[in-house]
Amino acid sequence: MAKDKLARVVKAAKMYYQLDYSQQSIAEELKISRPSVSRLLQEAKDRGIVQIRIIDPEQDVQELEETLQEKFQLKRCVIVDSPVNDEQVIKEEIGRSAAGYLYSIVQDGDIVGTTWGTTIFEVAKQMKQKSVHDVSVTQLNGGVSYSETNTHAAEILNYLGRAFHTSPHFLPLPAVVDHLVVKQAIVSDRHIRHVLELGKKANIALFTVGHRHEESALVKADYLTEEDVALLKRRQSVGDICSRMIDIEGNICDEGIDSRTIGVDLKELREKEHAILVAGGLKKVDAIMGALHGKYANTLITDQYTAKVLIEKVKQQNGY
Repeated sequence: MAKDKLARVVKAAKMYYQLDYSQQSIAEELKISRPSVSRLLQEAKDRGIVQIRIIDPEQDVQELEETLQEKFQLKRCVIVDSPVNDEQVIKEEIGRSAAGYLYSIVQDGDIVGTTWGTTIFEVAKQMKQKSVHDVSVTQLNGGVSYSETNTHAAEILNYLGRAFHTSPHFLPLPAVVDHLVVKQAIVSDRHIRHVLELGKKANIALFTVGHRHEESALVKADYLTEEDVALLKRRQSVGDICSRMIDIEGNICDEGIDSRTIGVDLKELREKEHAILVAGGLKKVDAIMGALHGKYANTLITDQYTAKVLIEKVKQQNGY
């Protein structure tokens, strides 16, 4: 192609695709006919000067879902297309999606067990009421804070109870106590024992993962001592599920701390019909990996940013 012709093709393409000129405006500017402009633009595409790439967010998300579902043998994976990579926005978006998913699966006679925290709070407050009968809602782990930190445990239970027209069952207790004998005394109470048994029987478990030791809500709620935090750091804790601290392989980090924790045992989550992990944000990637490696969840609801990093980590672990 002659140099002047190539320059005209490039100029027409820049005016049309970068500067948003209409074809008529380009024709007037270049002093050529409108059909000639159309031919120049077509030539720009034919020669690869202009390359059009169509990004389908739905297709991208679907591929992420299928990849994670296969890698971790999940029953269901839902990836939310968050507009920005912001922790609070992600919580709101995955909360909305999880609320819709929970609404779709709850049926008459189900027992819904839930944990606490800001992510699950976003799920609960976006729940719509559903006409179902004989549904039970119960708390899976203690949620009374030693500090002024709000765990949102009571609000979450009340929102879910309202959505499914039932009175929720509370565990008005701390998640972790100082001594094993204290826990033993607490769980021997018949009312507490009834709620814990209901959590074991729950066919639906709704939970998230907490941050690693030093940033954990358990620390902010004053459940863990400085010695506990130092120990968890040495054991490479990546976060918690139902207040039980795990490493990236999903193993319990310390049996001593775990024995003082009040709530559902993690192995019981593996038996649930629906074990729904709702978590997102790059700070929680390792904790999500730990939950998935431990097979505590059969359903994952997260965002596309987190999903992509999860997949990259899986590839690194497998030597790709």
